[in-house]
Order: sequence, then structure tokens, then C-alpha cells
Amino acid sequence: MDTILQFGPLLAAMAVLICASAFFSGSEAALFYLGREERQAMQSGGAAQRLVIRLLERPQRLLTAILFWNLLINLTYFALASMIGLRLQEQGEKSSVGIVAASSVLALIVFGEMLPKMIAVVQPATVSRVVSVPLTAAVRSVDRLMPLLNGLNVLSRRLLFPRLEPEAYLALDDLERAITLGTADQVLARHERNVLQHVIALSEVRAEELMRPRRHYRSFRPPVRMADLEGEVPSGGYLLVTEPDSDEVAASISLRRLIDVPGEHLEQRAKSVICIPWCATVAATLDELRRQDRHVAAVINEHGETQGIVTMDDIMETVFHHPSSRSERTLRVPSLMKKADGSWEVTGITTLRRIAKRLAVDLPETHSVTVSGALQEVLQRLPQAGDVVHWGPLRLTVLAAPARGTLKARLEVRPTEEPAK
Repeated sequence: MDTILQFGPLLAAMAVLICASAFFSGSEAALFYLGREERQAMQSGGAAQRLVIRLLERPQRLLTAILFWNLLINLTYFALASMIGLRLQEQGEKSSVGIVAASSVLALIVFGEMLPKMIAVVQPATVSRVVSVPLTAAVRSVDRLMPLLNGLNVLSRRLLFPRLEPEAYLALDDLERAITLGTADQVLARHERNVLQHVIALSEVRAEELMRPRRHYRSFRPPVRMADLEGEVPSGGYLLVTEPDSDEVAASISLRRLIDVPGEHLEQRAKSVICIPWCATVAATLDELRRQDRHVAAVINEHGETQGIVTMDDIMETVFHHPSSRSERTLRVPSLMKKADGSWEVTGITTLRRIAKRLAVDLPETHSVTVSGALQEVLQRLPQAGDVVHWGPLRLTVLAAPARGTLKARLEVRPTEEPAK
């Protein structure tokens, strides 16, 4: 009792410092443990929740401030514990010195680190909302020190790791070799290589090559009722909602992900679509869909008009399904179907990239990406049934070209010695 009375002010200060350490430790765990859905919900939440999002917009600043305050608090805490130990040693109570040192360390670990972080991980959203206001003040209070702290951080990295260089990007062959060596099952290794090739190909394929063209999907103007679907699930499983005064797609609903489907005003369940230019790569489209947590992207041409849509399901099918084609996804027919006479039947939305790869031919330079586009480019008009076009090594005969429907053509690979007409 005499010891407590003697060191009461120091012990009280140490207790306050433990609470402060618990505050910053718990804040760090709670904010950085928030999931994507929780962050998105906070963006439209109250003032405290929006403060959390602002703090997370600059994670390096936030983490540096938390570590700074934690370091300052812990140094002060152990300085006070050392003062108590020195006084006890002066009084000849050497056995008590070890007890004080061990107790102070244990108290800081349990109550200043472990316990608050456990609570923060269990309830990250609640803890983040509670600490947002004082944490914002603590972060802003060290803003003037940030240039110095960042400079010390860079200096320490250069002193400790002066010759550290980033590794070069692995080539596709290196990744394939790593898969082969790391997988004993050759069938599994082959599937993994195919997926890897498809993933890398996303950076080369443009969105307009993968998109569902505008005339191959249905869209609905609000208000949308369940009866408007006429008992059929739209192609791709997405209900597309347009602007109230135009046919431009503005939002989408994934019917497969809805637990209950209301009979009226389905547009209230819709999420806005993102807009991407026609020349964007599928890889960039996937990054943007994931960043904004959306499932549908509207492909916009140079005039700002919607050409088609790309869905997350389309991209995933392109990666994991082999072979995957737009005709199979959209029309449920093969994009390239070989006939008995050696010719091929193709759909108008079949990409030229797919034809060149499947038939191992070099096609002429063109701005078009599909068979229909190439035919229009050569004919300088809309294709009609019976048109015959010689284009590079290919001979294309239009079999059907309905005004509303799917263009079909017969494709033949001409002998190399045959002169072009």
C-alpha cells in the first residue's frame, strides 16, 4: 500500500499511457481490417463513417501517424517504469525492481496491444466509427512532421538496403515453368497454364472485342416490373436499366444474386454501370470493375454512345472457360463451325483475332475487330446475302444478313498461290 501511495501519480500516468496505446493499436487494426463492402457502406454513412474513409484515402499518412504516436507513448511509458525501478533500487528493494519491470511489460502487451486489437478485429466497423474523430485529430496534429518522418523513412531504407532493386517482371515462359515444376499433376498444370495465358491475354484484347453488342441484349426503361421480363432471364443474367429519357444503359441488376425479386420497381435494386472507352483493354476494364465493385461496364464509342456491355461474368468465362467465344456467350452458337467440305461457318460478331489464331493465318491490317466490320470495310456498305469478299487469305460468302439478327458467313482459306480478285 505504501508503494502504491508513493508511486501513485506515476502509476496513474502509466495507466493513461496504456489506454492511449490501446487506442492507437485498436484504431490501426480496425481501420486496416475493414473489408471492401464495409468501406463502401461507410461512404454513404454518417459523418464519423465518412471520416474513416478520408483517413483510409491516405493509408501511408495514417499508418505513419499511428506508429509515431505509439512509439512516443511507449517510450514515455517505459521511462516512467524506469523511474519507479530506480527509486525502488535506491530504497534497497532490489527484488521489487524485477517485478515492476516484468509487470509493466506484460501490462503493455496485454492491455495496450493484444486486447484492443482482438476487439478491433471482431468489430472493425464499430471501432472505426468510434475512434474516427479523435484519430483524425491525432493524425492532423503531426502533419507538419510528415515531411521529416517520410524523409527519415526513405533515408533508413537507403542506408539499410542501398542496392535493393525491384525484380523484373516474370515472362510468360517463366510463369509456365514455375507452374509445371510446382504441380505434379500434368492435367492440372495444363489447365493452370491455359488460365495464365488467358489472364495475360486480357491486356491485349480490347473491350469492344469482348463486349455484347447493343442489339444482342435487352434493356428496360424505368419503372421496371417483373412482368416486363415475360418470364425469361435476360442474356447473361443481368437486367439492364436505361436512363429515363434515353436508351443508354445506366444501371444493372444481377438477377442471379438477388435473394428476393420484387414485382415492382426493380430499378431500385440496380447498381450503376461504369463507362469505359471502346479502346480500353479488358484488363483495364476488370481493374475498374473491381475497384468500383461493379459487375457491368458500358462500352462507349468516340461519340459517347453505348456500343455494348462487358460483364464480370463474361471476363471470368474468358479466363476460365476454354475455348470461350462471344458467339457462344451471346448467341449460344459456336463462333467457328467446321463443315464437311473443309469450309467454316462463322457469325458476324466473331473476332478477327480468334479467326487468325484458330486458322493460323495472317490477316490484312484493318480497323475492324469482327467479321461484320471487315465485310463492311471491304464492301463499303452493309453486307447482303450472297456477297462474296476476298480478303487476304480468306474468301467470305455472306449466307444471311438480316436487318435484325445475326450475320452468318461461309469462310474458306484460299491457297497461297491463288491471286486475289
